[in-house]
Amino acid sequence: MADLSTLGRRIRHFRTAAGLTLEQLGADVGVATSQLSLMENGRREPRLSQLADLAARLGVTVQDLLDESPPDERAGLEIELERAQASPAYRELGLPDLRPTRAMSDETLRTLVGMHRELDRRARQAVATPEEARRANTRQRRRMRERDNYLPEIELLAADAVAAVGHRAGALTHRSVAEMAERLGLTIVHVDDLPHSARSVLDPERGRIYIPPASIPGGHGLRSLALQAMAHVVLEHRPPRDYAEFLSQRLEASYYAAACLMPRDVSVEFLQRAKQERRIAIEDFRDAFGVTHEAAALRFTNLATSHLGIRLHFLRVTGDGAVEKAYENDGLPLPVDVTGSTEGEIVCRHWSAREAFTRTTRTTEYYQYTDTPAGTFFEATQTGAGAPGEYSITLGVPYAESKWFRGRETVQRATSRCPDLSCCRAPDADLATRWGGRAWASARVHTHTFSPLPHGTYPGVDDRELYEFLASHVDD
Repeated sequence: MADLSTLGRRIRHFRTAAGLTLEQLGADVGVATSQLSLMENGRREPRLSQLADLAARLGVTVQDLLDESPPDERAGLEIELERAQASPAYRELGLPDLRPTRAMSDETLRTLVGMHRELDRRARQAVATPEEARRANTRQRRRMRERDNYLPEIELLAADAVAAVGHRAGALTHRSVAEMAERLGLTIVHVDDLPHSARSVLDPERGRIYIPPASIPGGHGLRSLALQAMAHVVLEHRPPRDYAEFLSQRLEASYYAAACLMPRDVSVEFLQRAKQERRIAIEDFRDAFGVTHEAAALRFTNLATSHLGIRLHFLRVTGDGAVEKAYENDGLPLPVDVTGSTEGEIVCRHWSAREAFTRTTRTTEYYQYTDTPAGTFFEATQTGAGAPGEYSITLGVPYAESKWFRGRETVQRATSRCPDLSCCRAPDADLATRWGGRAWASARVHTHTFSPLPHGTYPGVDDRELYEFLASHVDD
């Protein structure tokens, strides 16, 4: 059944168009005028048989009545006002509902709805603070931990999409990605003027996915950008209501893209064979599907526990030791703040994620065993460099699981006592005595620490810049 407010207004719209009064229509279909009035006001749900009778009398189909779009602009404004006044934010104000009457002009209605839109935007803007973002990210990480980072419903959608274009194994080609877009009624368009705050832009109205030029370095990542945009269509995402929903949609879109680039069945077959031969290596998984090391490591976290029975952890860490991304279901004691968030926290200097930066040769993975208060872990780390600076990608498992991985013969071993300050954060006592209070350093400030999240429908994306970009491509 369609939304009752929309359904009621569509009944009223077609009744008025047919030149019928409530009394006339009610008499013709055997419904009391009072009951029909409640239906038109969205306060009573008609039975399907009544809908059929109403549609027949009004000369339309039942589907015409059930269409989810408002019949005209005024009806749409009335529905939006009604929903805004039913929101928790408005209810908290203790103000009465203002019901639009026939005497209320369209201009007045537009003003009221515009005011509610702005109030809603400011409310969402207010909660999209760094602290709220950290709390929302923590809740999401915990939910995914409970599911072993595995979303079978998205796996099935991705498998169907890939099979539909005839892809079976190996790297998913750009041509196949374009065909997948076409099947959704979308065209991939490469542009060099994307909003600086957006990696891609989806314009479902015109059926376009805008991504950077194909000639950019590391262009293999463009497949993922296009697939993430398609995911919003496949998963029927709507503009996020809050930051938590935005994070959830972003995770689902990224998951869908990864599941297309590294399809479950062939990926599991590849990994199971590697496990049997005791030579699991993220760099092999990466090369087999033509993706980045980070993408392969993250995809491994999706499949390892559910299909290989391996518990693990993943870390992306900056050159100065700050966590950018993290996942674990193996008990690794991640550094966390009082909110439970790990993003931005500093990992122990003795973990593989930081030890790997000390190597002079970084072309291959670095392997290490790390003793922690929670047990010993085997870790494989690959370093890289990007626009923001150096980073490392780490995939680790408990000691008992190391037998399945290449690099397990390493003699590199470290001990971490963190969060004990004496492990790696407190200075040497003699050095503290010698230099304490005798030096002054100018800190390299992380400016993002003080930056609020950009305001907009999608956190991090400037609405004005986005809409101006779309307008500039209307005539392309």
